[in-house]
Amino acid sequence: MLSPVSGDGPVERLAGFVATLRFEDLPDDVIAKAKVHIADTLGAALAGARSREFATVRKVVNQVGEARIWGTRDFASPRDAALLNGVSAHAFELDDSGGCDHSGAVVMPAALGALPQSGRIVTGRELIVAVVAGYDVGRRILEAAGGYDSHNGLGWHSTGTCGTMAAAAAVANLWNLPATACRDAITLATSFSSGLWGFIHDGSQAKKIHAGRAAEGGLLAAELAAGGFAGPSKVFADVWGGFFNAFNKASGEPGKLVEALGEVWKIRRAVLKPYASCRGAHSAVDALEDLLSENGKQPHEIVSIELRLSEMLMNMCGRKENGPLAGTQMSLPYALAARCIFGTAGLAAYSAECRFDPRIQKMMDRMELRIDRTMRPLDEPVVILTFSDGSRVSRMVPRATGSAERPMQPRAIEEKFRQLAGMALEDGEVAGLWHLLNNLETLDDCRRLEGLLAGGAADKPVFC
Repeated sequence: MLSPVSGDGPVERLAGFVATLRFEDLPDDVIAKAKVHIADTLGAALAGARSREFATVRKVVNQVGEARIWGTRDFASPRDAALLNGVSAHAFELDDSGGCDHSGAVVMPAALGALPQSGRIVTGRELIVAVVAGYDVGRRILEAAGGYDSHNGLGWHSTGTCGTMAAAAAVANLWNLPATACRDAITLATSFSSGLWGFIHDGSQAKKIHAGRAAEGGLLAAELAAGGFAGPSKVFADVWGGFFNAFNKASGEPGKLVEALGEVWKIRRAVLKPYASCRGAHSAVDALEDLLSENGKQPHEIVSIELRLSEMLMNMCGRKENGPLAGTQMSLPYALAARCIFGTAGLAAYSAECRFDPRIQKMMDRMELRIDRTMRPLDEPVVILTFSDGSRVSRMVPRATGSAERPMQPRAIEEKFRQLAGMALEDGEVAGLWHLLNNLETLDDCRRLEGLLAGGAADKPVFC
């Protein structure tokens, strides 16, 4: 039963859903998937505490407060911690995708940052519910705004624009705010929506800040709503100044905010990322992997690689980059070259030593990328390999590794977590954290979780 809100429009119904969602409402598979994404986000963030972006942002925030800065022994105010932890979660492009888009990196920092202000003990079950609520709201708002290709195609980065509402919803649920306050938190968060794809043209680090700002803005929106600050109730209506009109030049589809609400759980469509690159490069890496394996070939036998891409993917990932880390992680050609030269497109292949390996440039020189005008914006690329014996093979992987159609296996998920968390924690600490996260629904106090996120990243060299 949704709690009453003044009015029965889509945003009021969505707010009622957020306000009343409880652990008992969640299907078993949704609980299990939420636990996987919580662990995956924390692993990515612990590694990201070794990033240059995290180190830079850390210098400009006041490290006084009671919210944990993950991967360190330090604390900050709740909003500053949400900002920092959001940056670290997204820093190495290993956080999840397929939600708002990077839901984990905005929802988890906001939710854990909100713990000191909750005024009560928060259980693991309650954290799981808050995360599910955040994923649901962030994705629904993106779909109502036209979907990823339409919204991002205009130059907005949906992690920053729609992720802010995801973070607000997660905190509102965690704090058990009434439905009216949940609506105010979600609608107020639109005033903190920001993030442009302008970073793509010069390898800027700006993308990394978007997740942190969304987490920070969502937490601020929830704080204001909890204090009685009213949000713009018509911001999702077809009005001047409305979210859809401003962010998609159209009225949007507000009905999608509540379409199959409580039946279709948006966290189910979220995907894990095995490779340390933009998700747009992942299917191509999988296609390369499949073609080499199926044909019994080795990378040194490749004479050329041709790629047919949609215009959107070409603009997003088509550059041959092997300079600064941020730009290189947005390069599809680099991801393929890294797999050929180093046998992996994981984080290790993005170290400075690897990026400037002369073999990388030589491999990228063998690649030809061209736009296929018949492709839809979100179509995956076609990879065509020509080998030294003259044979020629091609493949398009419709859904990359980490998706429901091509899932990462439990062992691979755990290995990813242990590798990344180990960049900030000792082996025993990693094992303890992994055990707790696997049994999160039994945790009686989430402040224990925060204690396990203390690490020594600050004492280790920056990975750049």
